[in-house]
Amino acid sequence: MKKITSALLVAALSLSTLAQANTAFVPPVPEIAGKAYFLMDFQSGQIIAARDPDLRVEPASLTKLMTAYLTFKALKEKRLTLEQTLTVSQVGWKQEGSRMFLDPKVPVTVDNLIKGMIVQSGNDACVTLAEAIAGSEQVFAQMMTAEAKRLGMKATNFKNSTGLPDPEHFTSVRDLATLSAAIIHDFPQYYPTYSIKSFTYNNITQPNRNLLLYRDPNVDGMKTGHTEGAGYNLIASSRRDGRRVLSVVVGTASPEARAVESSKLLNYGLQFFETPKLYTAGQAVSTLPVYKGAASTLAIGFDRDVHVTVAKGATSRLKAEMKTLQPVIAPIKQGQEVGKLTVSLDGKVLLERPVQALKAVEEGGFFSRLWDSIKLWLGW
Repeated sequence: MKKITSALLVAALSLSTLAQANTAFVPPVPEIAGKAYFLMDFQSGQIIAARDPDLRVEPASLTKLMTAYLTFKALKEKRLTLEQTLTVSQVGWKQEGSRMFLDPKVPVTVDNLIKGMIVQSGNDACVTLAEAIAGSEQVFAQMMTAEAKRLGMKATNFKNSTGLPDPEHFTSVRDLATLSAAIIHDFPQYYPTYSIKSFTYNNITQPNRNLLLYRDPNVDGMKTGHTEGAGYNLIASSRRDGRRVLSVVVGTASPEARAVESSKLLNYGLQFFETPKLYTAGQAVSTLPVYKGAASTLAIGFDRDVHVTVAKGATSRLKAEMKTLQPVIAPIKQGQEVGKLTVSLDGKVLLERPVQALKAVEEGGFFSRLWDSIKLWLGW
């Protein structure tokens, strides 16, 4: 592989950012009164703080994030529509725990079921959506686990759509953060539902149980959960100054505790860290020579923005190293990996990202390919 100078990183950052030469003080992670927690930056995907990130935990109603993800996916694939009406089955109607109080005699729109599932945490809404998508909740749970594996959730297994206790129904705070970020990234049009503070259905108004929605204007989601075994859980997302951080806290003692402990994490991540954008998606960061192609050069870059999370004031000490495949021989597909970017701080690798071809390069004509073969043989 050929190495490209780290000056590319310097060119990508603004002078005002680089001027912050003095590293700000970063205190230890605050004490969190819960069983496990996870704090990540949404843009970079980096972990800011965590305790027991892969510990098996009971998700309780945080399960409904996956029920929602598959519902949003069904809407995207036009297997459901928001205006479509569904009727709750006897199984759904008799669900224990929190409900949106569906009436078996009254059809309800998918749009209202989504609000009932997210805002009211309705178990009856979850089962109704699960049966509509998969035919039965049992099959839907299998779909949930399969989707979890696709998303990279390695410590998760689902047995129902609601989060009601089951010995084989489990996850981890790392996996819950992965799922939460996937919802925001993959279905931004539906994410605002998580900020709705109350919802009325069947003449019954229920408030969103996420207390941070009422206390912190920067918090705009996501979901609460509780069972006797799980304790009080909360996934929260906060956006400030163009950044978004996600916190997962499980196993706290009360609704108040889960809000307070989550707030500690969110504020810690936003106050003491920053996430500069190093490269913009689709913009060429360099060009490579191409052999045997219809074009002689190839623009390389990234298919999405590249962010990195560091302590405030440490951005100027970032180092980037880009190694590329040599020689590059056509044909080259758009998006094909042609190298790797490594970004480090004081010798510690913070992220690695594949470098991709921004455009396709078709194979050249016979004589151009012959000439390039000679050049390669001679080492020109």
